[in-house]
Amino acid sequence: MNLSKQPVRGTQLDSIAEDQVGDYLLAHPEFFERHPGVLARLRLPHQRGSAAVSLVERQVLVLRDKHGALEQKLHELIENGRANDAIADRMHRLTRRLLRARDLESTLIGLETSLREEFGASRWLVLLTDTSLPGLTGHQNPHVRVVARGSAELKVFETFFESGRPRSGQIRDAQRDYLFGNDAGPVGSTVLVPLGDRASLGLLAIASNDTERYLPTMSTDFLVRIGEIVTEAITARAA
Repeated sequence: MNLSKQPVRGTQLDSIAEDQVGDYLLAHPEFFERHPGVLARLRLPHQRGSAAVSLVERQVLVLRDKHGALEQKLHELIENGRANDAIADRMHRLTRRLLRARDLESTLIGLETSLREEFGASRWLVLLTDTSLPGLTGHQNPHVRVVARGSAELKVFETFFESGRPRSGQIRDAQRDYLFGNDAGPVGSTVLVPLGDRASLGLLAIASNDTERYLPTMSTDFLVRIGEIVTEAITARAA
């Protein structure tokens, strides 16, 4: 098909398939250079109104829209990068605090400082289900509770222990009351972090008064890393 010849009129135009026209123009991008008059006469409906615009103007509009979409995507990537950098900094400070700890008590103090100052925690609790750690015998700390894994009182966490994955957002009333009590003020949002492989050591519960602090849509990758760091620290200091 040679579109450089005289324009096809009447029924002949209808016989040319649209995809053939498109394929030809894609295969011969120089067509409009050889026929600038055709390009000048082409008019297309304006996307934002009823007025017609030239093909060049339409291309400019398309490119402008693509540019805006790319700018928005770039902005989102930059913001995500900044958020990830901030989380990495908090994780680094938490790790340093726990490395400086010499015993279980100083480990818990360092953990409390990081959770409160770096991660916006209003309340927190380490629920340990591995009672074999020798350093836990007779240990007294309001942020630590030691309960054997098979205990009936842990039935409310059965699905959590089965999945062994972090959870964030709202938790069941029975879980909230068990972890933080029902007389310590409202709990806006909560994070449950497994400790140990498939929560074999227990869990770390973090609560905030802010309902928007820990959302169900938040990334759990850094929560997994917090669980790994806290597990190693507690295991090493309670041995």
